[in-house]
Amino acid sequence: MRIKSSSISRRSFLKRCSLAGAAAGLPVWFMDRDLALAAPARPRSLNDRPAIALIGCGGRGQTIASDAKAFGDIVAVCDVDAGRAAAAAREFADGAKTPAIYKDARKIMERDDIHVILNATPDHWHTLVNLAAARAGKDVYGEKPLTLTIDEGRRVVKAARENKIVFQTGSQQRSDAHFRLACELARNQRLGLLREITVWLPAGPRGGPFSSQPVPAGLDWDFWLGQAPKVDYVPQRCHGSFRYWYDYSGGTMTDWGAHHNDIALWALGLPGPVTIEGAPSVQPIPGGFTAFSEYEVALTYSNGVRQTIKTTRDDSLSGAVVNKNGQRNGIKFQGTNGWIWVNRDEIKASDEALLSTPLPAGATRLCASDDHMGNFFDCIRSRKPPVADVEAGHRAVSVCHLGVLALRLGRRLEWDPAREKFTGEGAKDADKRLARRMRKPYNYHFV
Repeated sequence: MRIKSSSISRRSFLKRCSLAGAAAGLPVWFMDRDLALAAPARPRSLNDRPAIALIGCGGRGQTIASDAKAFGDIVAVCDVDAGRAAAAAREFADGAKTPAIYKDARKIMERDDIHVILNATPDHWHTLVNLAAARAGKDVYGEKPLTLTIDEGRRVVKAARENKIVFQTGSQQRSDAHFRLACELARNQRLGLLREITVWLPAGPRGGPFSSQPVPAGLDWDFWLGQAPKVDYVPQRCHGSFRYWYDYSGGTMTDWGAHHNDIALWALGLPGPVTIEGAPSVQPIPGGFTAFSEYEVALTYSNGVRQTIKTTRDDSLSGAVVNKNGQRNGIKFQGTNGWIWVNRDEIKASDEALLSTPLPAGATRLCASDDHMGNFFDCIRSRKPPVADVEAGHRAVSVCHLGVLALRLGRRLEWDPAREKFTGEGAKDADKRLARRMRKPYNYHFV
């Protein structure tokens, strides 16, 4: 296989950046800066392709593995659902070479010839897989939300640092020019003094009650449950809808919220809020999904900025910017000089000049990436921190976990983001919620 020269790939990349930027309505001055970026380094030879293992072979897992195979070779796949593992092995077969199939991710960690782990397991399995990979010295692309609890996040950050691995959180909005532009403008006070951040998330499903059924052939249900409580198999608990159960995730707060709250923190340059309070709009249906589907959460930061996180059912009649499902989904930054609205499709401002006027030469610039997976593999080579390092992933989902705890406890919480502890009234009780009881044997001793 012949690899194109870096100059040709760079030229193609710059052309794509220019066309994409113009189509997305990004300002010329911002795109001129982006044109100075190098394209992600493609492998120069067959020996420059690290061996990759995919753990978690559902739709998202196969998507990120498809992105990663431009930079390395998928040599192993792992899933507790034998059918999904077999399908992934077929998908990533390369001629006569078919990826090895595993059910237990610990077996992959024993292979010295595997260098990179793609972790796309359900949320409640993220931490144990990430800890095992870090301790085995393997670089990790870990899907968001990074963890199930704040305590897990602290452990993952510590393991990644101690073992000196490159860890990219799958918060791909950090590699989207719309969001980077919005954050750079906010950081450099283009909006004046930043006052408010509003995060709109899609409302989650409010389904149920659901009935237990026989476990499908090929699925190890006990292994899938992992650290979560032992329950009968219910189809709606597994695979695509697991995130709507508190046992395994936190609903749309930890799903879309992990993306948008990460951008809020990126714009602020702060590790987290100091107060959190919230209330659900509706209660779960008994016997159904247990994560709150509709809610509003209010946060304040040490610099006085207020943030609201709210869900929307159908905003299509209000004239708001909505997604294809009729729900508003994005972030609004409000300052003393105006506002900026941003999502994955566009960036808008109260005054076009807020976007079109270049930032000064000495302005604060954020890490620039236009290819999230490419940035990860670039950093594997350079050993530099990626655009969504493990600490960023931990801090982003911590905001989500704090919001979920405020909803479940039904009271105002005070938080010290430096110490990662609650303060004030009820702090001792709230601190107990930073971790969860893990069902044996799927606890920290498992890995």
